[in-house]
Amino acid sequence: MIYIHFPFCKSFCTYCDFYSVREKDRIAQYTQSLLREISLRKAFLCQCTSPATLYVGGGTPSLWPVEQLGEAVAAISAALREGAADYGRPCGALRRGRDTLALAGGTAGGGGRGGLCGAPGGGGRAVPGTWDGRGNVGIFAEFTVEVNPDDVMEAYARALRRLGVNRVSMGVQSFSDRSLRWMARRHSSDGAVEAFRVLRSAGFDNISLDLIFGYDPVAWGSGSSSDEELMQLWSDDLDAVLRLRPEHISAYQMGIEEGSVLGEMAAAGRYREPSDELCAAQYALLQQRLTAAGYLQYEVSNFSLPGRRALHNSGYWDRSPYIGLGPGAHSFDGDRRRCWNVPDLDRYIAAFGVGSASGGFSASGGVSASGDALASDVAPASTPAFGEDLPASSCGSASSAVPITGDFSTSAYRDCAVSSVVSEEILTDEDVLTETIMLGLRTVDGLPLDVLVAMCRPSSSSVPDSRSGFAQPSSSTVPDSRSGAAENSCQSLLSQLPHPLRTSVDRLLATGSLILRDDRLSIPPSRLFISDSIIRELL
Repeated sequence: MIYIHFPFCKSFCTYCDFYSVREKDRIAQYTQSLLREISLRKAFLCQCTSPATLYVGGGTPSLWPVEQLGEAVAAISAALREGAADYGRPCGALRRGRDTLALAGGTAGGGGRGGLCGAPGGGGRAVPGTWDGRGNVGIFAEFTVEVNPDDVMEAYARALRRLGVNRVSMGVQSFSDRSLRWMARRHSSDGAVEAFRVLRSAGFDNISLDLIFGYDPVAWGSGSSSDEELMQLWSDDLDAVLRLRPEHISAYQMGIEEGSVLGEMAAAGRYREPSDELCAAQYALLQQRLTAAGYLQYEVSNFSLPGRRALHNSGYWDRSPYIGLGPGAHSFDGDRRRCWNVPDLDRYIAAFGVGSASGGFSASGGVSASGDALASDVAPASTPAFGEDLPASSCGSASSAVPITGDFSTSAYRDCAVSSVVSEEILTDEDVLTETIMLGLRTVDGLPLDVLVAMCRPSSSSVPDSRSGFAQPSSSTVPDSRSGAAENSCQSLLSQLPHPLRTSVDRLLATGSLILRDDRLSIPPSRLFISDSIIRELL
């Protein structure tokens, strides 16, 4: 999983607190700095290709000239190609303990779903979702770019397709022009519909649309809309999105974030949130309408047509390793270590750009001759680099994912951690347990009970991978009938939980806030709206 953060916007939305700037004249500087970061971090990049996804988010990535985006894709290809040569094996097969995980298989070929990326040095046949043996980018299992409807023109959409983008996530947020003006969005309802048509005509058959509920688009300080008005507004949005029938729909409840315009208005008493009851009713309507239209809910905020789950985002919820590139981007090694770039474009460019201490690069995206040695120089001396073994914990590994140990012993290719722009943290056993429960219970599939039990054993040295046996969601919201043997197995696992956790699980099962299905603990869809409070009670 590879994430690129593009931090530029034309304007700032009312509700948004993501790191972004409006200095479009610095996009070229940003791109060149990003190319340098890609080169310096190729060891860890090679360990983040399962699942084989690339996601470009922001900010507003549709402001990024496609030519420069192409340079970033080519740089990723070059880093993987060099990594394959340096480490003596393809980067597309990652070693986890004793197992080698192959990436998604399938047939090769351009066009249709998942086109061949236009990176240099291709040739031969690439398997969808893999990197070939020379490190060239083959067909991404999923290559997503976020776009704003206002930026989607026919030439732009076709250029994305030629580059190999096979999934587009478009931030529509609402089909009400009144709501869009209140949110300070740049597009109109008609513009969003037209952008969707353009994407379809360019050949995109995997489109995700974002919607927002749980807000009141009133003029600041002018009172509140009635619940009936807000329900009708939301129902109209659902009508509009279902007429388009995208492959994927993400729906988020608007929050009041510190530092956003909305946060400032709320703090000044000029905005009042809708009631929890109204938001719950809107969420229930969302579930009802999308389910009736054939969409499957697989996470608190995400719905897809069969077979169209977002691979990239799903990797976050099962704690797959990922690399985040760009200012403000986060990375995770799949076990205990996280690091993140400072959300500051000036400092990012100073660290990775021309004349920076981390070294130079060519205008075409190549790296300077001194680049690889400098990658070693900037690795932290006090902690192992990503991909190297961490010190053994006295309580054993407590991760839901088997730690990546890798074969990357070459010190010249350590993960880049320039002290001025990168921070990191090491998760404790308790942190990992809490995170795994929180992430697992956000999904309809839930958390494997054997993983939860194994993580609670202080003496355990390894933990089952929560990604094994990934279940498809059942249409039932109650436990399936079981054979006596299966029931005994389940009860045996429950009995092995620590007493406080077992007591909480039993109480939540008794009230219907949790269900057990196929030896997985999950929150029934009817209670997902209050999932945060259920998880807090469990922890």
